[in-house]
Amino acid sequence: MTQDDLLTRAQAWLAEDPDSETREELARLIEAGATDELAARFSGTLQFGTAGLRGEIGAGPMRMNRSVVIRAAAGLAAYLKAKGQEGGLVVIGYDARYKSADFARDTAAVMTGAGLRAAVLPRPLPTPVLAYAIRHLGAVAGVEVTASHNPPRDNGYKVYLGDGSQIVPPADAEIAAEIAAVRSLHDVPRPESGWETLGDEVLEAYLERTDAVLTPGSPRTARTVYTAMHGVGKEVLTAAFGRAGFPPPALVAEQADPDPAFPTVAFPNPEEPGAMDLAFEAARAVDPDIVIANDPDADRCAVAVPDAHVEGGWRMLRGDEVGALLAAHLVHKGATGVFAESIVSSSLLGRIAEAAGVGYEETLTGFKWIARVDGLRYGYEEALGYCVDPEGVRDKDGITAALLVTELASVLKEQGRTLTDLLDDLAVAHGLHATDQLSVRVEDLSIIANAMATLRERPPVRLAGLTVVSAEDLTKGTESLPPTDGLRYHLEGAYRARVIVRPSGTEPKLKCYLEVVVPVGDGSELATARATGAEVLAAIKRDLSEAAGL
Repeated sequence: MTQDDLLTRAQAWLAEDPDSETREELARLIEAGATDELAARFSGTLQFGTAGLRGEIGAGPMRMNRSVVIRAAAGLAAYLKAKGQEGGLVVIGYDARYKSADFARDTAAVMTGAGLRAAVLPRPLPTPVLAYAIRHLGAVAGVEVTASHNPPRDNGYKVYLGDGSQIVPPADAEIAAEIAAVRSLHDVPRPESGWETLGDEVLEAYLERTDAVLTPGSPRTARTVYTAMHGVGKEVLTAAFGRAGFPPPALVAEQADPDPAFPTVAFPNPEEPGAMDLAFEAARAVDPDIVIANDPDADRCAVAVPDAHVEGGWRMLRGDEVGALLAAHLVHKGATGVFAESIVSSSLLGRIAEAAGVGYEETLTGFKWIARVDGLRYGYEEALGYCVDPEGVRDKDGITAALLVTELASVLKEQGRTLTDLLDDLAVAHGLHATDQLSVRVEDLSIIANAMATLRERPPVRLAGLTVVSAEDLTKGTESLPPTDGLRYHLEGAYRARVIVRPSGTEPKLKCYLEVVVPVGDGSELATARATGAEVLAAIKRDLSEAAGL
């Protein structure tokens, strides 16, 4: 694109931008002749990733703003009408991030102008409430305005169809084509009214449904510390805990209420270093049984347990550990159906399912795939996402997951045991499944592309001294999986070591998922097995980083 083309495109965008803030921002860039910055914003358009649109708030088609959202809503409306859904209901939810309420209102206006019916949730609420509302209200589609656990400057736009699941191919490409066909925002009718703002009836129905994940009469004694991570989870989680009869969670006051600036954390993601520090501080003061955290839109659930062997006395459980614990709990409760997980999650779920005689399936990364598994009873992925009530919410749900893990902690507490004890039992029964992640956050996305290209051109032959016995390029698909941008390696030997490398679909990260399985004879071998697992994982991480040129 020449400089003249760039300026022409920026000025055309400026002329129809409905937001005074982004208009002023873009006008300043044009006036300053900020060619590099303009090029970054106008080099393309935001594309649907693992979880819809997501990006930094700002002016231009490569940022999240009202112009991008209006076009996205118009494309979705055109897609729905082309599918014969004229007059159908679209339900819209939003979190408490910057611009979320504006994006939700714009979406409602576009749907109304297109001849669809629109209903907006009454205030910022957890994403699972929106996912529940779609099926509860018989909607033909749903939109959630959220950037989940991304940095404060980001926002996003998740699209669900009437089955309550997020969009997958070919729907995403068909919607993208309709978005691209929007020539001018002036062609998109946006009435000032005509949509419905819902009351609390949907939230009440969701809360009534949350009780369904618990066993009637089960112990409800576990005490928790809870952080909402400056997001929208507090109101709904505390209400759900109260209805269930659990002790009220001790709240991390500094992070309890919504705040789009996320002032106490570098990244509002429980997995990020330092994000749980205030929660652990609160735990040391009140001595609960477990610590629970939601991410800002409360679709993820993190769990921490007391551990005298780590500094500060509390340890975050990996998503794979919580995934296995919830699976074991559901098996104990007599759950039937299919247990499913993404390919980047621990193979331990398959062992648990096989031993229990329940179905098991692997999918691509993202709950848009997990939620579509036939006969799904339970689904999870390692990034703290758990679907424990697929008939209610066909997506990850950090509220019901928190209820279920607290029920499990209560059951174990009555037996004089802990979540850690149950993890030990699973390791003895199925082998110690040790997992880790090499995650590289970048400013320059070409670093990710170059690393993937390097691994494709020169795949590693050995990792941690173990021969790579199979190297799959997942862009070609497999017998059971559609194509995706990823690489999968299996290593020789008794450890059944496995590595998967993929670009993140939601953040500028390259993510490498590592697993080794260390055989365990009995409980006396666990400490040695953990040390072995950590050693092998560290060596794989080191060698993989070198092979990828990172």
